[in-house]
Amino acid sequence: MPKLDRTPLAITAEHDVPMPMRDGTILRGDVHRRSEGGPFPALLVRTPYGEGTFRSVPVRSALQAGFAVVLQHCRGRGSSDGEFRPWLDEGADGHDTIAWITAQPWSDGEVVMSGMSYLAGCALQAAATRPPGLRAVVAAVTPHDFHDGLKYHGGAFALGSALGWGAMQAMLGLVHGMEAGEDAGAGFGELLPVLGDQAAAARTLPVRDVPGIPWWRDWTGHPERDEYWQDLAETLRHDRIEVPVMHVAGWFDLFLSGTLENHRRLGGPLIVGPWSHTALGATGTGRLDFGFSASAQAIRLEQRQLAFLKGEDTGPAVQIFVMGDDVWRDEEAWPLARAVATRYHLHSDGSLCTAPPAAAEPATFTFDPRDPVPTVGGPLLLPDVTNVGPQDQRDVELRPDVLCYTTEVLAADVEVTGPVSVTLHAETSAAATDWTAKLVNVHPDGRAMSVTDGIVRTAEPAGTFTIDLVATSQVFKAGHRIRVEVSSSNFPRFDRNPGTGRPAAEATGADLVLQHQKVFPDSYITLPVVPR
Repeated sequence: MPKLDRTPLAITAEHDVPMPMRDGTILRGDVHRRSEGGPFPALLVRTPYGEGTFRSVPVRSALQAGFAVVLQHCRGRGSSDGEFRPWLDEGADGHDTIAWITAQPWSDGEVVMSGMSYLAGCALQAAATRPPGLRAVVAAVTPHDFHDGLKYHGGAFALGSALGWGAMQAMLGLVHGMEAGEDAGAGFGELLPVLGDQAAAARTLPVRDVPGIPWWRDWTGHPERDEYWQDLAETLRHDRIEVPVMHVAGWFDLFLSGTLENHRRLGGPLIVGPWSHTALGATGTGRLDFGFSASAQAIRLEQRQLAFLKGEDTGPAVQIFVMGDDVWRDEEAWPLARAVATRYHLHSDGSLCTAPPAAAEPATFTFDPRDPVPTVGGPLLLPDVTNVGPQDQRDVELRPDVLCYTTEVLAADVEVTGPVSVTLHAETSAAATDWTAKLVNVHPDGRAMSVTDGIVRTAEPAGTFTIDLVATSQVFKAGHRIRVEVSSSNFPRFDRNPGTGRPAAEATGADLVLQHQKVFPDSYITLPVVPR
């Protein structure tokens, strides 16, 4: 019988340890460290989501790897004092917290940071302040910018994710205030209807009038990249980040573009799995299960992250999960140099092929913003956690306002790995409109499973419009077909374009106009085809 030679590891844990910031605000957190030995390097994780987030941090593994672990609540959250202002204070607070850690008698003067989503943003913002002692960062599924790719995509407001996250943070703020003795009754009175029926809240017109979320009018009132967003961007200066960064992404994460851009700007290892934002490291996403090999455990992701933070990582520069083949593959760089940008043309008869079109007649549809195309699958963060990732699009494709372009049945596998975009030569009858596109994998049994999608908002009545579908690694197997869907909405992932040319957030129901659309056959999707 096997016997493990293990000795007990004595741990000292302190809860709600006060940590003063430069403005006198007291932030608090938990400190876990070995009871004997030291001094130790520290792993710092900062969160705005309360104590529950701490339970997902690999504290035991980090302690065994030799780190002390500091789990801190962002200001205005958990047990920390102050007012929570999304993204605004995280760089300075992270800097001050690192200074506090390095001054502790148990610290050896070195700190690393880790996290996903907002927590990863906290780490990158702290790194941008160049605090003495910070040595490395692991940043998973986090945006590179607070306007582009977070609150706006292709110019359209990311309504669904902004509403869900904003309502949650508003609730946490009210709870925090109650614990401090404040009267939160009026705030809950405004917010509870939004929390109780976010689908109804998403249909609020004007969009700017959604109640209960303190920052809502700031987000919706600044659709362009103006001073509001520039001031926030100053808190995440990539050109000031000097420590090594490991990036972890998911093909179905709403911040895939941000993580890839962080990697492009900062370098460092990149790992991309077939994961969504809320199921990072899982074996399946949406309606597809990729098997155990797709999991974070299969590639020992946690162990590799800790090795990276210790300066001992020897893994590949890029590690991606190739869907369809359902295997992990090591690469030297992203994007793949051997991928061939290949145009598949959108023919007016609904065919999709590499041959240029001969006819010039456009395909047409009418978009009614009162009846937008519903969001079905994709890189989402919505209240319905089952509506994410690859989902069957057949019901959506029955709508008259969705154009479909499909290849013949593939005689051989076609691997698409890299950036994907759709170029539309299109025209609208309205003063403004949105153009959406979706890449779909059509299975032999008829299932039309979404792969990736995108949107672009324009005030031009006619022209050439590029829709960024971000990226994927998908093998369209022999016997399958490749499909592209084109429409003018994806709701509530994105807000509706009223068609008037006025800011969408100001539109009332009376402002919504029919938009008669034309898509010309010299439109195409550009797929990065990898020779096999």
